[in-house]
Amino acid sequence: MADEIKYQINVQIADNTVTKDDPDDKIFNVVSQGTADKERVIAEMMAVNPGLERETLRHVLDLENRVVMKLLLNGMRVNNGLFEAAPQCKGVVRGTAWDPTVNSIYVNFKQGKEMREAIRSTTINVIGEKGSTFYLSTSLDAATGATDFSATPGANLTLTGRNIKVAGDDPSVGIALIASDDTETKIPAGAIGVNQPSKLVFVIPATLAAGDYTLRLTTQFSGSSASLKEPRILTQTLHLAEGGGTDSPGNI
Repeated sequence: MADEIKYQINVQIADNTVTKDDPDDKIFNVVSQGTADKERVIAEMMAVNPGLERETLRHVLDLENRVVMKLLLNGMRVNNGLFEAAPQCKGVVRGTAWDPTVNSIYVNFKQGKEMREAIRSTTINVIGEKGSTFYLSTSLDAATGATDFSATPGANLTLTGRNIKVAGDDPSVGIALIASDDTETKIPAGAIGVNQPSKLVFVIPATLAAGDYTLRLTTQFSGSSASLKEPRILTQTLHLAEGGGTDSPGNI
């Protein structure tokens, strides 16, 4: 089941503030998608396996936290795959006694093997420079509830971002899905149910086969009353699961 989860991080190009005298020195910054607390983790677990009970999951998470703290604070190293943790001492020694005013214990965390493997399989999307006015940020598959830029043929896909409204007279304007063999499928205008500057909702064609596609969004929308002279383009890797929808925007 874990293999079905896809990892995807959006990054933006930013100035390197350490080398302010070099305007060409750039770094990547992760685009934050917010903060997930324990309740969000439980909700995500239930989305993966709807048969699990919320209270049971909450109890398991609470129990895991208690046991991990017990092990660490009794001098053990903990390696659960996600992270490796070990208690460490801080502060100088004065004499031979522990002095709480200068000595303390902290827990050092580092990535575990499973986390390193997941990082290696993570897709990185460069969505422009920091402060960019044109980017995609999140997705939602109506069929599965997935938010990892996966979609289901025949079902609605919601995209959010900035200045992503499909607008303009150039023939290239629109949404297209490009398969690995370069076959291009354009989304008909009638399949786009919501077309707003920060939100698009459209139906993935039910005839498309499962696999990885490149979603290409082309628009002349500028954020003002005047259209851009030249279209601008966003691309995003999109994974299509097995279909099952009706190819109708009626549920938007």
